[in-house]
Amino acid sequence: MKLLVVGGGGREHAIIKKLRENPHVTEIFALPGNGGIARDATCVNIGAKDIDGIVNFALDQKIDYAVVAPDDPLVLGCVDALNKVGIPCFGPKANAAILEGSKVFSKNLMKKYGIPTAEYEVFTDLPSALEYLETAPIPTVIKADGLALGKGVVIAMTRDEAKDAVRSMMEDKIFGESGSRVVIEEFLTGPEVSVLSFTDGKTVVPMVSSMDHKRALDNDEGLNTGGMGTIAPNPYYTDEIASVCMETIFKPTIAAMNAEGRTFQGCLYFGLMLTPKGPKVIEYNCRFGDPETQVVLPLLESDLLTIMKATTDGTLTEDMVKFRRGSCACVVMASKGYPQKYETGFEISMPDSVTDRVYVAGAKLSEGKLLTAGGRVLGVTGTGDTLPEALKAAYEAVDQITFENAFWRKDIGARALKALK
Repeated sequence: MKLLVVGGGGREHAIIKKLRENPHVTEIFALPGNGGIARDATCVNIGAKDIDGIVNFALDQKIDYAVVAPDDPLVLGCVDALNKVGIPCFGPKANAAILEGSKVFSKNLMKKYGIPTAEYEVFTDLPSALEYLETAPIPTVIKADGLALGKGVVIAMTRDEAKDAVRSMMEDKIFGESGSRVVIEEFLTGPEVSVLSFTDGKTVVPMVSSMDHKRALDNDEGLNTGGMGTIAPNPYYTDEIASVCMETIFKPTIAAMNAEGRTFQGCLYFGLMLTPKGPKVIEYNCRFGDPETQVVLPLLESDLLTIMKATTDGTLTEDMVKFRRGSCACVVMASKGYPQKYETGFEISMPDSVTDRVYVAGAKLSEGKLLTAGGRVLGVTGTGDTLPEALKAAYEAVDQITFENAFWRKDIGARALKALK
């Protein structure tokens, strides 16, 4: 089988490495891929948002199956376009990807169908939003309606911060049209949990839970990033809580989307907060999370391609998806200055003994050398029977990798270790 994977980051590298385990896979193309992915797939310089380019390439290469991994092409209708020319895909169609593409849509859906989430208000003009903030409970959460590279959320601890956030989104357009509508919502407290799930639109099968580390610096200090590391499973997500989430959140979401004529097939990501009043949805994503994928897929014992095809064919069953016991940890090695200004073009050096456990996010190949080409450069993973073993393996691998201006958090998993005690 010839496969095509749309995207070019650490998440896509993890997906590609897992897909390669299927003996029927003869070739994988990554569009656009990156310098590290080039070791595991044929990279083609076609952007993830170039829908026409992706479709034409898929037809030329007689692709058997495509995986559309990032949010932008899903929301833009990449799956629809590939399906139209007869190419089956993993991922939701555009009318279902709106679950991530519009926070206003997802909040209204949850309200309509009684799915637990934070209280909220939607605003389409700046004066109304500012007036509401005069009396809104503080702290509060400000969200741009549309996609914003994972950065369209501000937790405002003061009234002035909240007003500044709304102005920057609605007036200064820092996220373009994504900020033309904003959601102002209740600030929830409790442990956060990420749960990715496979679904064919009827059956939903959760994957192993995970915990992301968003802040750039140790002790959860510094700016919010795309994620500085992850661990799986999340110790706060007990079997009892999982059962509650299945009945109050997971199944109702699938049913709600069906009722709206927006059947969701692919990977549905539930961002949850375990509040004192029970689990609530913080956000939905319409695809595999990054860097959650980098700790979830190494624990998957089942064949990924078989599961993906079942979501497309409508034949998914719970017994198709098996995860090994144990833990996985991922430490992100980033460029100094990320998530703001940083330099790139530095050579990455790593021994062959660790390459199997490294997912490349931001790197390019130049004259046979792997050079840094992004803020988040590598996701370095370790697995073990316990979380301490997994963390030890990940950090031992980090110690063997070098590139100029590298930095990483030294406390990935610390919160989880406390919870385990």
